[in-house]
Amino acid sequence: MRISVVLSVFATFLLILSFFMILPVVVALLYGEGEMISPFLIPIGINVGIFIIIKLLTVNRANRALSVKGGFLFVTLTWFGAAATGALPFFLSRVIPGYTDAYFETISGFTTTGASILSEIQSLPRSILFWRSLTHWLGGMGIVVLTVAIFPLIGTGGFQLVKAEAPGPTVDKVAPRITETAKILWFIYLGMTGVQTVLLMFGGMDLFDAVTHTFGTLATGGFSPKNASVGYYQSSYIHIVITVFMILAGVNFILYHKLLMGNLRTIRRNSELKAYLGIFIAAMVIIGINLYRSGVYGSFGTSLRYAGFQAASILTTTGYATTDFDAWPEVSKIVLFLLMFIGGSSGSTGGGIKVMRIVTLFKLGVNELKYLIHPRGVFNIRMNGVSVKKDILYVISGFFFLYLLMLLLTTFVVATAGNDIVTSFSTALVTLGNIGPGFGRIGPTLNYGYMPDYVKWFLSFIMALGRLELYTILVLFTRRFWKR
Repeated sequence: MRISVVLSVFATFLLILSFFMILPVVVALLYGEGEMISPFLIPIGINVGIFIIIKLLTVNRANRALSVKGGFLFVTLTWFGAAATGALPFFLSRVIPGYTDAYFETISGFTTTGASILSEIQSLPRSILFWRSLTHWLGGMGIVVLTVAIFPLIGTGGFQLVKAEAPGPTVDKVAPRITETAKILWFIYLGMTGVQTVLLMFGGMDLFDAVTHTFGTLATGGFSPKNASVGYYQSSYIHIVITVFMILAGVNFILYHKLLMGNLRTIRRNSELKAYLGIFIAAMVIIGINLYRSGVYGSFGTSLRYAGFQAASILTTTGYATTDFDAWPEVSKIVLFLLMFIGGSSGSTGGGIKVMRIVTLFKLGVNELKYLIHPRGVFNIRMNGVSVKKDILYVISGFFFLYLLMLLLTTFVVATAGNDIVTSFSTALVTLGNIGPGFGRIGPTLNYGYMPDYVKWFLSFIMALGRLELYTILVLFTRRFWKR
C-alpha cells in the first residue's frame, strides 16, 4: 500500500468538498448574512492549501490506481476528514462554540444519522442550516461515490472505493465502468431531489425549507431547520409526501435504474423489496391500530398517517418526527424499537443492518431447522431468484456478530456517563444504525448535548462505523492490514 497514492486522491476529495462549501456562501449572500462568509471561506482555503501541498509532495510518486488496502484507508480518511473540515463553519461562526460538539454535529450529518446537540435550531443563520442539511445530502448517496463520479481518473481503484462505502453486502453495477454507475446513481438521486422539492413547495413550504427537508428525506438523515422537525408543519399533504419519499429512499437505487430501463421483471422478483415493503406496511398497520385503540388520535385515518410517517422514518433510519413517539403506548414503541434493528434496503441511503441481511439470516435459520429433520438434504438460500453464495453468507454472519458486539460496547460506554439502560442501549442502537433520535434521554424532543465529550467522540466514531458498515473501518485495526 502506497500512502502517497491515498493522500493524492484524498487531496482531490478535499478540493471537491470545497466546491460544495461554496454553496452555503451563496446562501449567506442571498439572505444578507455577511458575517457567515468567512467561517466557510477559511475551511475552503485550508482544503485548497492541503490539496496544493499534497499534490506537490506526491507529484512524482503517486499513481492514480488505489490498491485494496489503499481503498479502505482512503474511504475511512474521507469520512473522518470530511467531518473534521466540515465542522469548522459551525465552530468558527460560534454557532457551536466547542469543536467537539461541532464535529459531532457534522459527522452526524455526513453519516445521515441526524443525532444533534442543538436545542435551538430555527434561530440559526440560514447558511449554517443549509450546510447542516447539505452534509446529509452529500453523505446519503456517498461522498466517495460522488468523488468516483466526478474524478474518473481514480482508475482501477474506483470499484474498490464504492465497494468499501456502499451500504449492503454486495455492489451491483448498472454500467460496465464503475464511474458511469456512480454518475447514474447520482443523477437518479438528483432527479428525486428535484421532484420532492417541487412537491413540498406545492404544499406550502418555501424554497429553503423544501430543499433542506428534501436533503434530510432522500439522504434518510433527519436534520430539519425547525425545532419541532416535520411536526412544525400541521399538513397531512406534507407528511404524506415526506413519508412516500422516505420509503423511496430506503429502496435499492439500482432498482430505479431498472425501472427507467423498463426491466419490471427484475423489480417484481426482488425479494428484498417485497420484504422491505411488507415490514413497513405491517408496522404501520399495527402502530395505527394501537394508536387508535389507545385514544391517542381521534380517527383511524389520523392514527394511520402518524403511524406510517414514524414507521417509515425509523425503518429507513431517517429520524424525522411529527410527534413525540416516546410518549406513545408501549406496543407502538416496541414496534418502532424492533424497526431500529432492520434499516433500509442494501444499495439505499438508509442505514441499519439492512433488510437483505435480515431476510438472509432468517432463511439461514429456517434451513438449519430443515437440516435437523433431513441431515442429508440440500437446501439453498435464494434471494431475487438467485442462490446466495456461501462467501456472502459468511460475510453477513460475521457482520451480524460484529454489529451486536459494537452495540453492546457502545451501550457500555454510554452507560459509564451515568445514563440509564434504556437511554444507553437506545443510543447505541440509533447511532450505530444511523437513526438519530431514540428513547429515554435522547427522545425526539431531546438531544445529545448533555453527554460528556468522551462519549460524543466515541459516538462520532460509531456513527461512521455504522455508515461504512463496520468492515471498512475495523479492518484498519488488524495487524495484517499494515503488513507489507
